[in-house]
Amino acid sequence: MQELLKKDKRVDVLIIAEGTYPYIRGGVSAWIHELISGLPEKKFGVMFLGSRKEDYGELKYEFPKNLVYLSSEFLFDFISFPLPKKIEPKDEKIFEYLKGLHMWFKGGGGDFPQELKNLEFYTEKLNEEIFLYSKKAWDFITHMYAEFAEDYPFIDYFWTIRNMHIPIFKVAKLAKNPPDFDIVHSPSTGYAGFLGALLAYSYKRPFVITEHGIYTRERKIDILNSEWLLRSVPFFLKSVGEPDHIKYLWTAFFEGIGRFAYYASSKIISLFADAKDIQISLGAPPERCVVIPNGVNVEVYAEALRLRPSIPPKVITLLGRVVSIKDVKTFIKAMRIVTGKIPEAEGWIVGPTDEDPDYYEECKKLVEFLNLEKNVKFLGFQKPLDIFPKTGILTLTSISEGMPLSVLEGFAAGLPCVATDVGSCRQLIYGGLNEEDINIGKAGEVVPIANPEALAKAYIEILKNAELWESYHKAAIKRVNRFYTKEEFLNNYREVYNSLQESIPSKRT
Repeated sequence: MQELLKKDKRVDVLIIAEGTYPYIRGGVSAWIHELISGLPEKKFGVMFLGSRKEDYGELKYEFPKNLVYLSSEFLFDFISFPLPKKIEPKDEKIFEYLKGLHMWFKGGGGDFPQELKNLEFYTEKLNEEIFLYSKKAWDFITHMYAEFAEDYPFIDYFWTIRNMHIPIFKVAKLAKNPPDFDIVHSPSTGYAGFLGALLAYSYKRPFVITEHGIYTRERKIDILNSEWLLRSVPFFLKSVGEPDHIKYLWTAFFEGIGRFAYYASSKIISLFADAKDIQISLGAPPERCVVIPNGVNVEVYAEALRLRPSIPPKVITLLGRVVSIKDVKTFIKAMRIVTGKIPEAEGWIVGPTDEDPDYYEECKKLVEFLNLEKNVKFLGFQKPLDIFPKTGILTLTSISEGMPLSVLEGFAAGLPCVATDVGSCRQLIYGGLNEEDINIGKAGEVVPIANPEALAKAYIEILKNAELWESYHKAAIKRVNRFYTKEEFLNNYREVYNSLQESIPSKRT
């Protein structure tokens, strides 16, 4: 672990940021930054968990004064493997516990095995060296292979089990030396949620989870679409459509550590009601689940609203990272249809392009193949305030989302939105919080996932119908000002933090 900032090792709230703040712009990173900046009375720390160091560039944010601690750890940098040596566990039952854990991951009910809630299990009883090099570990893996996966190549199974567990040991080491904290807060389950749970159990402190998207479902999408995992399926199973056990292992793993995080939590926050229902279906205790919507500073976007031209520009802007989960390719295909009806229309893709370079290259080639070089532009990261006045429609074509801040920011700038039917987009665009929200009316259109024809139809209709655009424009402004302000968002989290701090025995007066 590298400590990048250490003004104070005593924090009120310790945020575990997996793959986000402060190395990635926008999305959850922006949410974390706004949360810290908006609660200056609280001292924050951030423990960043990343994949490999080479996957991230420089720090992307100027830190608020109340961010007093920052560390980073890259879970899949395996250069620091301990040297091989002959070693065996002292506790003969260690791998019985581990087998029990795997059975729990495979769908066993009830709470997480008690033995595995203890930090010492991962740092002393079954440490990284024992798991990597002991004969007991080898026997465990070969036994599990023979019982559950003997139709698959052993080498694939062996490295899957190793790659699955090694980050767990790295995470456990981080839990041994955190800053002194009152509350641990993770914006996801996954490895960040696992670390948060270990910290909560080990130091008897409250643990908060806020899921923007449902982490387990997003990882499942990644896994099912993974080409390298697909290659591990035996050819005779591919032909009959059998499920890939390697993919199943990864899916069950993330579902399992997700439930572990839920059970350790004091408060489980979702951004909209449907997400709360999904969390409960995945094992979250219902009594701990609450909904706190995102909010934006509408005053910040007042200038963008003032600078809008009287006639909406024929520009459709996709604001987001150029990665597969944002389904940028479907947007590009939709623009081919749009330009057939509105030749001067432009599609702007505004967001970082360096997170998935291969996907970015594929998107550029698709633009060239469809002869859209003059109409579709990759602008990279831009300030939304500079882009919004030049935009006629904001769009989101993702295959998975939580409550996208970009939609709310666009609303504050008066932009209608066309979005896929993911996350809270239907609630944001059509209204759904209550009767008053629904009566405000539509602020755009919601279309099916991966449907360029439906996207294009909505774009064309809005750009060609001034009265329709105006009605969506007015509904967007009214909805964000009434239900999704930054003040309400911050007050909700202030209340959560204060109540949890008061519940800590040493904090009671």
